[in-house]
Amino acid sequence: MSNVIADKRPSTLRRARLPKWSPWAIAAGSAAVAIGIGLGAGLDSRVQWGLIAGLIFLFGTYLISARVEGRRQAKDRIATSLVWVAFLLAVVPLASLVWETVKRGVKVLDGYFLTHSMGLVADSEPGGGIYHAILGTLEQVGLASLIAAPIGVLTAVYLVEYGRGNLARSITFFVDVMTGIPSIVAGLFILSLMLMFDMQPFGFAGSLALAILMMPVVVRSTEEMLKLVPNELREASLALGIPKWRTILKVVLPTSLGGITTGIMLAVARITGETAPVLLLVWGTNFINTNPFEGPQASLPLYIYQQYSQSAGSPAAYDRAWAASLTLIAFVMILNMVARGIARWKAPKTGR
Repeated sequence: MSNVIADKRPSTLRRARLPKWSPWAIAAGSAAVAIGIGLGAGLDSRVQWGLIAGLIFLFGTYLISARVEGRRQAKDRIATSLVWVAFLLAVVPLASLVWETVKRGVKVLDGYFLTHSMGLVADSEPGGGIYHAILGTLEQVGLASLIAAPIGVLTAVYLVEYGRGNLARSITFFVDVMTGIPSIVAGLFILSLMLMFDMQPFGFAGSLALAILMMPVVVRSTEEMLKLVPNELREASLALGIPKWRTILKVVLPTSLGGITTGIMLAVARITGETAPVLLLVWGTNFINTNPFEGPQASLPLYIYQQYSQSAGSPAAYDRAWAASLTLIAFVMILNMVARGIARWKAPKTGR
């Protein structure tokens, strides 16, 4: 008769683990030590305090984890901590920017500000609004999108579905180059054409420069979305005798429509805040101009620049600049939310 006696002793293969709240405790201790070091060293910047706290948090996490859990687990924790520290370093400036813009921009942001132009209001006087700038931005960005989106999508379709040889490689190279060109270069290119034909500043000229900046972004995003479409879908359509152009139109594009739309919306958000081309080609005006093909026209980025340049002796201009900045951020945020909504709506549905 043999009896199996279970060993109640803890297994030596399992080491002790830190409790789940230990990262928060280490972070709190790191912050307290960093504040003490900052006050003792006479450091006034909270950014410096944050960097010191981050370094102490990393070293503290490694030392405590290595002491309790072993070096292998400590390395894993230090990698996780590095990711969190990098995340905070990226989020804190963005959050502080949004907070500062909201705090300063809500002073004059109201219905009157959104529905009136500067008109006869001097930059040093209170009052006025950004209606003319909103109208100009919508028209200029809308025209740029009408030009850049079809050209960009068709170029991407050619590169993915038809492009072979030196021509496709040349187009890809120039698209990559255009992705990194400064916005002022696009403005100077259109300005040179305007000088050749003796043309005066007008809103559509700014749209052409913005379209040049938008096109490579649309091409690249659309190209990546088209590459994600499985080749089996193309082959199945072609096997049924459907021409290639109809396969692209009825199978490939609808499958990737969500991603293509998202890329276009993000490209629109990117060009909405451009100032240099508008400053060169459109000039800006304090009055409402609904015709982008004739005369100077305002835009939100240009309005912010002009108001802030006059803010040295005018608190009213300073407040208007921040309120216009808040409006521009809200506009870009809405575009990003719309892009995410369209991407989810048009995402391929998987059956159960």
